[in-house]
Amino acid sequence: MHRKYCSMYNVVMREGIVQVRVCRSCGLRYPLTDERVFGLRCPSCLGETRLVRQRKANLEAPRLRKQTKKENAGGISVLLDNIRSAGNVGSILRSAEGFGFSHVYLCGITPTPENEAVKKTALGADESVTWSYHKDAVKLTKGLKTKGWEIFSLEEKKNASNIANAQRDLDPARQTVLIVGNEVTGVDTSLLELCKRIFYIPMQGEKKSFNVAVAFGIAAYALRATG
Repeated sequence: MHRKYCSMYNVVMREGIVQVRVCRSCGLRYPLTDERVFGLRCPSCLGETRLVRQRKANLEAPRLRKQTKKENAGGISVLLDNIRSAGNVGSILRSAEGFGFSHVYLCGITPTPENEAVKKTALGADESVTWSYHKDAVKLTKGLKTKGWEIFSLEEKKNASNIANAQRDLDPARQTVLIVGNEVTGVDTSLLELCKRIFYIPMQGEKKSFNVAVAFGIAAYALRATG
């Protein structure tokens, strides 16, 4: 099948065919691409399916740019402090790439893109945004601060500032790192002590926090909205 590559929504898109199929047994409706994420059999009950619609669509394909492990100079980076979920890490990598972050620091127990579950949700972002692994986030952050980096963090604290105002604290002439922490315990207090500013995301519902990958996406947008 002829495939055409084009730039769209900050990813490389490929022109392909999408089928919409419905299971004759249980009624499940699902999409099927030429990648065959699912098959002609129903992914729920393995029953026979029928084609109800077919169309051309732009499908996301891996970046063609070769990955390098050398960190990019300048800009904003993110540090993942002991993130447990490989799915969250992959999602954060994808958002970091999409928002143009310079580097992703994976620290402590945070899984790296060598983990298949990370690669699954990163959808190729690990090949186009640089990353590195570090056992001790505090040691790393102290080193960055010594080099003149500005340290920000995303955490619920009494002295935290609204993330909506984050642009006011950004110095475009300096390198910056945003720290996001463990899904349960939050950011290490020793890291918080190194921060120039701590940001929080206002909540409108009863829950007190967002999923860490969602929270990073919100913070990344706030930091890069006018950058």
